Amino acid sequence: MALEDYKGVYVYAQQVDNEISPIALELLGKAKDLAAPLATQVTAVLIGSNVKNLVDRLAEYGADRVIVVDDPELKDYRTEPYAHALASVINEYKPEIVLVGATAIGRDLGPTVSARVATGLTADCTQLDIGDFPLNPIPGQEQKHNQLLMTRPAFGGNTIATIACPDNRPQMATVRPGVMQKIDPIAGAKAEVIEFNPGFTPDNRYVTIKEVVKAVSDTVDIMDAKILVSGGRGVGSPENFKILEDLAEALGGTVSCSRAVVDAGWKPKDLQVGQTGKTVRPNLYFAIGISGAIQHVAGMEESDIIVAINKDEDAPIFDVADYGIVGDLNKIVPQLTAAVKAEKAKKAAG
Repeated sequence: MALEDYKGVYVYAQQVDNEISPIALELLGKAKDLAAPLATQVTAVLIGSNVKNLVDRLAEYGADRVIVVDDPELKDYRTEPYAHALASVINEYKPEIVLVGATAIGRDLGPTVSARVATGLTADCTQLDIGDFPLNPIPGQEQKHNQLLMTRPAFGGNTIATIACPDNRPQMATVRPGVMQKIDPIAGAKAEVIEFNPGFTPDNRYVTIKEVVKAVSDTVDIMDAKILVSGGRGVGSPENFKILEDLAEALGGTVSCSRAVVDAGWKPKDLQVGQTGKTVRPNLYFAIGISGAIQHVAGMEESDIIVAINKDEDAPIFDVADYGIVGDLNKIVPQLTAAVKAEKAKKAAG
């Protein structure tokens, strides 16, 4: 493998029902950061059926070039045709870096494609950088430059690992939604468009979709919430979450939780913040009865303002909090709710 033949930062631009998924726009923003020190361009790979109308949106969010694989076989996501499409693009255009969102689709597509193109893949990354590998020089070992350094929690979140793929290309990573930030859209931006179709011949690995059932939920996606009131095991019981719900209602926010709460069956998985849940970036994040394990912190540390309430003054959550209150949440949270309501009533009265 001639590594110097591989150029460019590629992003799998996931679309569902002819709508670009937010993770694709987030990855384009990060791709621009990675492309700068490599003096290369950002390419979005758009796969689907009748999706050419989405090209301009990808250009507005940072794509210099868009490779469109458009075919009726790609109308709905299925592993085999989508993997064939992306692997064919990689084999034809030889990207140096390929980024895929760690969504339900990406977690299926990314590893399948990496196996087909005989390279490695680092899953669920929380940070991506260009740098030297090994990070620190090791006597007798070559230190390679301009490598993709892929950082992710490892060993159950108890440590942070930085991983590289120095001897194979492309360097592939899946990235959790909400971790990277979109750039401000560039109005009127245009990208070079390449139409590429490797041909699709259905075989016994092509599944048949009998029916698509869309889940209907009245729960607000915590990734979209501006204010989150998050509870941990320290809340004490599922019934005690009522005081958190009262605070969230007063603030116009949404309740979320830690993994311990989900594991206990108190709240559904959709509300979990953390390494094995969702990554959130609200304007205001309340961590109530949450100790601050690294798995949880990885999912909320980018919040604008973090307020921690915990009876243990040595809880790790206070290390990342902007404001900390040591005390009994059963007394503090209702007082806080009452104060918020009083302030709102005061403003309403004029």
